[in-house]
Amino acid sequence: MPNAITYRAASSDNDLQAIMQLQKVNLSAKITVEELKEQGFVTVDHDMETLGDMNTPYGHSTAWDENTLAGYALVMETRFRERIPILFPMFELLDGIICEGKPLKEWAYFVMGQVCVAKPYRGSGVFAGLYRDMQERLSGDFDFIVTEISTRNPRSIRAHEKVGFQNIHEYTDPWGEHWVVVALQLR
Repeated sequence: MPNAITYRAASSDNDLQAIMQLQKVNLSAKITVEELKEQGFVTVDHDMETLGDMNTPYGHSTAWDENTLAGYALVMETRFRERIPILFPMFELLDGIICEGKPLKEWAYFVMGQVCVAKPYRGSGVFAGLYRDMQERLSGDFDFIVTEISTRNPRSIRAHEKVGFQNIHEYTDPWGEHWVVVALQLR
């Protein structure tokens, strides 16, 4: 049974290394098809430099069971649109999506760059806790958290709906992957 989980912003290279380790074992290319369908997956494999730059000035949300990383949710400001080539089309798309009556680009928002909960902690509230931490820390600076989720990842879609994300757009990319764009209002 896990101990009490504590939530905080990532603040050191050790925190970022722990995020990278958890990320690598949950990449879609590293897990079985069954696990991919049942447990979800992450898509982007960040390098340490990018992960560190994304962590400043708004730290990534992390969940800790003593010294064990139970999960993380990455903060990616819109300034990263050019930095991570695989995500450029997403940022281009986001600019034109209407949210609460105006284009998303007119709101103060950030992209939740990736969320992952370690296997022993899935279903224990860590996912919701990561988003509560983001809301508490970042609602003074941002109107929305936005992310896109592959429809091949129904567990992630359900989890995001459960914590209050609303579907604001759907699309199919040029490679045939269908995506749902969701937003969580912060203020």
